[in-house]
Amino acid sequence: MRRKIQFAFAVAAAAGLLPAPALADGIKIGMITTLSGGGSSLGIDIRDGFDLALKQGGGQLGGVQVELIVSDDGRKPETAKQIADRMVKSDKVDIMTGIVWSNLAMAVVPAVTRGGTFYISPNAGPSALAGKMCNENYFNVAWQNDNLHEAMGQHVADKGYNNVYIMAPNYPAGRDALAGFKRFYKGGIAGEVYTKLGQKDYAAEISALRAAKPDAVFFFLPGGMGINFLKQYAQAGLKESIPLFGPAFSFDETILKPVGDAALGVFNSSQWNADIENAANRAFVADFIAEYGRRPSLYASQGYDAARLIGSALAAVKGDMSDKSAFRLALTKAEFESVRGNFRFGANHHPIQDIYVRQVYRDENGELTNKIVGKVFSDHQDAYAKDCIM
Repeated sequence: MRRKIQFAFAVAAAAGLLPAPALADGIKIGMITTLSGGGSSLGIDIRDGFDLALKQGGGQLGGVQVELIVSDDGRKPETAKQIADRMVKSDKVDIMTGIVWSNLAMAVVPAVTRGGTFYISPNAGPSALAGKMCNENYFNVAWQNDNLHEAMGQHVADKGYNNVYIMAPNYPAGRDALAGFKRFYKGGIAGEVYTKLGQKDYAAEISALRAAKPDAVFFFLPGGMGINFLKQYAQAGLKESIPLFGPAFSFDETILKPVGDAALGVFNSSQWNADIENAANRAFVADFIAEYGRRPSLYASQGYDAARLIGSALAAVKGDMSDKSAFRLALTKAEFESVRGNFRFGANHHPIQDIYVRQVYRDENGELTNKIVGKVFSDHQDAYAKDCIM
């Protein structure tokens, strides 16, 4: 799917009814994300969060006209690589963004950034790209993969659990997840299991963890994988006897409605939630609901922040991206109001930020959502920054 967002503002802007004309002729942004098949809700939310920032700017970011080209990768690395090649060579995009999955990011980002195109990740943050494979043209506005799992490892340790069963899909983000959890949780491991990416049936894993008799379970299964696991875990009668813990990816707005009460009361870790009190977040949540008729998810907030980061850098260089060093420096400064509040980049272009524990509850309308119940880390940085040499 190709999509172009272009607006003409000359007459209305002259009348003072719309933002001033763009500071430059405009730029092209290529968005490769998952819009069909498993995990499509994640990509849709990233796209819609990014799109909301564009709409708020009247088709501009930082006063610069933007042509946004969106393509569906279908969660297939080869498809993502083909789209990236086309966007760079034929569409001649200035910036790329959008990828949800770490295996797709590893297939696309290194070649794109080595070729001189900027890549702003609104989600996937594999450890390799934060460390030895870091690149001056790569920025991650979401997190490094390990971060939310590190926070839950610390929380589970703080709560006194000492025999935890852990599981995640067998792909870069899954391996990073369990590495991150174990970095801060130092208790016993009742079992460590890597499932197939996209798996739907978890009967064998649930049977094995029941037999292992852990005192808690930590799992990372994003999208439909998490929906299936949570339902099957509750149906197996384990929810009340063996508490579950996980990252926001398994308890976000895209998952809670189809999961229902199987998620109620579960603690999860996140760097964002709708109840973070700052002006940027309040406006984002209200505007997203008004525009799309649903609550924003973690993924939507990351797409939105990615667009606002780009806008801040474009404004700083007055839309002139010919001086890549100047644009890169402007991105590094991250002079935008993040919906998370505190936000800055480390030396490896990954966030240094606060990470919270949330709990799933029913709000005053009886709908399942999350509330922040505590902060685990302040100004948290990933473990791979020390390995990054730019």
